[in-house]
Amino acid sequence: MKTYSIMLVDDELLTLNNLKKALEKEGYEIILAESGERALELLENFRPHLVLLDLVLPGISGIEVLKKIKDVDREIIVIMMSAYEILEKAVEAMKLGAYDYLLKPFKLSELKTTVQRALETLSLRLRFLDAFEKEKQRYYLGKIVAESQKMKDVLDIAARVARSDKTTVLLQGESGTGKELLARAIHYHSPRAEKPIVAINCAAIPENLLESELFGYEAGAFTDARRRKIGLLEKADEGTVFFDEIGDMSLAIQAKVLRVLEDGTFTRLGGFQTIKVNVRIIAATNHDLARETERGRFRQDLFFRLNVVPINIPPLRERKEDIIPLALFFMEEFNREIKRNFKGIEPEAAQAMLNYSWPGNVRELRNTVERVMSLYNSETIQKNFLPQEIRQQALFSENELLNNLTSHWPTLEELEKSYIKKVLEHTSYNKSQAARILGLHPATLFRKLKASKG
Repeated sequence: MKTYSIMLVDDELLTLNNLKKALEKEGYEIILAESGERALELLENFRPHLVLLDLVLPGISGIEVLKKIKDVDREIIVIMMSAYEILEKAVEAMKLGAYDYLLKPFKLSELKTTVQRALETLSLRLRFLDAFEKEKQRYYLGKIVAESQKMKDVLDIAARVARSDKTTVLLQGESGTGKELLARAIHYHSPRAEKPIVAINCAAIPENLLESELFGYEAGAFTDARRRKIGLLEKADEGTVFFDEIGDMSLAIQAKVLRVLEDGTFTRLGGFQTIKVNVRIIAATNHDLARETERGRFRQDLFFRLNVVPINIPPLRERKEDIIPLALFFMEEFNREIKRNFKGIEPEAAQAMLNYSWPGNVRELRNTVERVMSLYNSETIQKNFLPQEIRQQALFSENELLNNLTSHWPTLEELEKSYIKKVLEHTSYNKSQAARILGLHPATLFRKLKASKG
């Protein structure tokens, strides 16, 4: 059970001692401050979860102490206390971030209830912040594997547009290229990061349900609408809405989404009240929306509204430099998740993966690595572990090599050098870590590096 710490700030020693005894019985850690100046001194080295702060103090006032506490750490909960009913001071304290205001004399049961409620609120807030930090780390732009210049350019644009609070983004790319990953990364690097991101797959939800999911409905809007439902757009207020596969959205719903983009308003199904929301919209599609507008399948005005900052994510076959670093990244992920100890990829397997076209893009590569690591108990990914279609395409590439005898094809020695270079780059030139991934003794890796320089 978590022990919460409480600072008591009051110039009346009897009050301090009585509160200390009562709250220590509840299991709280208590620290005392007989003045505002002493409280601020203690804050330099001690961060309580909650402060019980008297409004009227000798020297610096309770209001000033409250301001400085919030400057130091806004997460500290402050409950004001006063023997005087000063309404304007109570209102000022609440505006400055005080959680509650207790009028002396108060019952200890009232105090305990208020403290318990405040700490429950804090607990929920801390859990949210913990989950938020985990999500932010998960979608950190710097963790997205990008060895190819094409992907580095994509991440550069994403980082710049993320700083904007409102700018609409259109992500275009084949299925499996990582559009949702990039959308979430943009959100978590934006000023809206602590607000919700709501993802809506327009291809997975039937049209009649999509409208009610997006905009919500009033009671009686249709047969089964027994009570009001808040739509996803309202739930995302102040945050980000991610429309995945927006090219599959019907023209009728497109018109309503256009209105949201234009003035941030809509009405619930069966309702008349205009609802206003402040959301940033990121849309993604594997369709060519410009061509879809020419065919009449997508509204041109909506396309122009969405296409403020277009980001085209290249397919994996066009950024082969990312294939092996991505596979190694997934290998480390699945080593943790499924308790394996894979350390690298055999050169023949790596070449087969480089030769393959990856029609399913990054998603297919990830699934392939998971499949191999789930089925085989080994330290390296070997060519014969790979799915038949990857091995078969690699065989065609080898036959083409033998038939054409073209000089630009790399030798096995060149492939090994290239592979070692990629692993070193992936590990930021940490030779010990690279040796583990390659399945080599560090001395062997050192000799190979020395030979390649010679």
